[in-house]
Amino acid sequence: MEIGSRGSGPKLERPRTRLRSLHALDLTAPGEQFFATAAVPCPYIAGRAERKLIVELAGGEAASFYDELSRAGFRRSHRFAYRPACGACAACVPVRIAVARFAHSRSTRRVRSLNRALSGELTPARATPEQFRLFQAYQRSRHCDSEMAAMSYADYRAMVEDTPVRTATVEFRDEEGRLIAATLLDRLDDGLSAVYSFYDPAAERQSLGTWSILWLVEECQRRGLPYVYLGYWIAAAPKMAYKGRFPALERLGLEGWEALAGIG
Repeated sequence: MEIGSRGSGPKLERPRTRLRSLHALDLTAPGEQFFATAAVPCPYIAGRAERKLIVELAGGEAASFYDELSRAGFRRSHRFAYRPACGACAACVPVRIAVARFAHSRSTRRVRSLNRALSGELTPARATPEQFRLFQAYQRSRHCDSEMAAMSYADYRAMVEDTPVRTATVEFRDEEGRLIAATLLDRLDDGLSAVYSFYDPAAERQSLGTWSILWLVEECQRRGLPYVYLGYWIAAAPKMAYKGRFPALERLGLEGWEALAGIG
């Protein structure tokens, strides 16, 4: 769910309008400008249209403002926070893992065992050629028909470094020191938010996407943080449905955050 195309800003349907309050957002955000994008074809469900409510993250309070937005189901792309605003469609469900309730399932124990030799290191949000080579290999293998597959190094660097909030990367390496997976994340006051993960397509059987999230759960446990934010769970979209398999998953519903029924 990138905002606009590569290197461009959002496409607005109408001039900016002020929004005084948002569902599940416990602040009035004075001075902030929320606006909606024009409808475009949904990238996840064929035949549907996608619109987003977005706000620019700027100034000295950008990080704390984004903390609140994350609890209201917003995500970040570069210097914008966004959440779906698709009218009758509610397929995109904000989800997070409640770390205190997390207990490994049979499948997550298997993934943990498969990757026990890997090491993860939290690093500043700085793009490197090594990361970009891995990113390219992943995109060409998994998302060859997407705009991200055509990203240049400058595009990738902007994705990693163009951030007004507390952003970092996690690099996962094997016993030989080879970079095998990486995750871009935002550090929140109540947890970690997984922005984007990619990995060596030759190691697909190791379930490295799942492993990167399990590492974030363990990192939250080490830091005493309560949540890992995973973005949007879309049951009808196979590339997004996997998020529903994590234990202790919560969804943002009409009454706030609640356990995702039948999951975890």
